[in-house]
Amino acid sequence: MENLRGKKISLRALEPEDLEFLYAVENNEANWEVSNTQAPFSKYLLKQYLENAHLDIYEAKQLRLVIEHSVSKQAIGLIDLFDFNPQHKRVGVGILIAAEFQQNGFASDALALLVPYAFTHLDVHQLYANITSDNRKSIALFEKHRFREVGVKKDWILSNGKFKDELLFQLIK
Repeated sequence: MENLRGKKISLRALEPEDLEFLYAVENNEANWEVSNTQAPFSKYLLKQYLENAHLDIYEAKQLRLVIEHSVSKQAIGLIDLFDFNPQHKRVGVGILIAAEFQQNGFASDALALLVPYAFTHLDVHQLYANITSDNRKSIALFEKHRFREVGVKKDWILSNGKFKDELLFQLIK
């Protein structure tokens, strides 16, 4: 789709060839705090997930897209729409860029492509993101794209034996 292509990156559906990338990302413990993961995923389980990735967002209530570098065609991250609620016209957004590709503006480019797609093609009224209060880079990213902090969930995330607040950000059409 043309509206999911930028100059540096494009967003595309998951493919069977993404198994190794997905395995590396999902099993990187540094990512577990934001994904609510507590145990590693097997390649078998991820392969099954990929086989069902074709499900429509209206059925699965989520959509995971690969962030792909436009020149190398290498998978560099993932952007997710989750908890899709067509009745109330809202959906959550999450972004993960592999460590070696961070600080290059790829997350910002991906969000810039995804927001108009969600408003236009999915007809949502609002997007939201949950971000821990210590994740300054994510807060800056979402604020750059006009998301506004609307609430605080106190002591919401337990990480390394300490509780963290989680901030709720919204972008309303």
